[in-house]
Amino acid sequence: MDDAGCLEPPRDRVNHIPTTGTSNSTTQEASTPISIDRIGSEVKKMAGAGELKLLGMWASPYVSRAKLALHLKGVSYEYVEEDLGNKSELFLSSNPVHKTVPVLIHGGRPVCESSIIVQYIDEAFPGSGVLLLPADPYERAVARFWAAYIDDKLAAPWGKVYRVETEEERAEYMRQTHAAVDALEGGLEECSKGKAFFGGDGVGYVDVVLGGLVSWVRAGDRLSGGRLFDEAKTPRLAAWLERFGELDAAKAVLQDVDRVVEYSKQFLPK
Repeated sequence: MDDAGCLEPPRDRVNHIPTTGTSNSTTQEASTPISIDRIGSEVKKMAGAGELKLLGMWASPYVSRAKLALHLKGVSYEYVEEDLGNKSELFLSSNPVHKTVPVLIHGGRPVCESSIIVQYIDEAFPGSGVLLLPADPYERAVARFWAAYIDDKLAAPWGKVYRVETEEERAEYMRQTHAAVDALEGGLEECSKGKAFFGGDGVGYVDVVLGGLVSWVRAGDRLSGGRLFDEAKTPRLAAWLERFGELDAAKAVLQDVDRVVEYSKQFLPK
């Protein structure tokens, strides 16, 4: 946690820490080539061909993204809580490459990585709920740019702030995080065109990607006494945080902030 309320979102692959579903740094552990068709066949046997399941861990902000998308689309699904210290056979078979949550299983076929899952949900259920990705190709590309920016430039350094050993490293990751938040303020202005959300009048893809972090942002703010989205420096993001938190979808699926605060204390410096 830093002085802006940056609490480490759970990103590690350590078993007791909720994993992200966004990391691309993990290599395949087994030497046997992985067949996508074989994965689908094995998962279908265990999950059932006609079911929609979400495998996750309650504290993961990246699992929250998938939950938000499913709720906004009005799609029914079964949620399966994974013990990351004792991963289920279904989970390991569904995501044998990264072994991270979330994993969405639709019709026996697994979809991995949180941002990809959100896009898949939007495209697989086009007639349900809200349209998350813009219809215009350029606006869709812009939304994908800012979603990737959130993962690569904001969440990545934010997650490293309290995994480093020196104050110099911590200060550098804090600097990178603040710079990313400042840039994202401009991204909100660009995407929203002065309206309430990144998606304009309604919630869109970028809102869901950032929205998964909301409980962790608030937990970090509470522990630090600071503000990651500061009203003076980033007023649009500060207003967005409050506005997003009042959505029915956010109230339905985001983690209880008190619970996140208690959970996160295990990661704080002793």
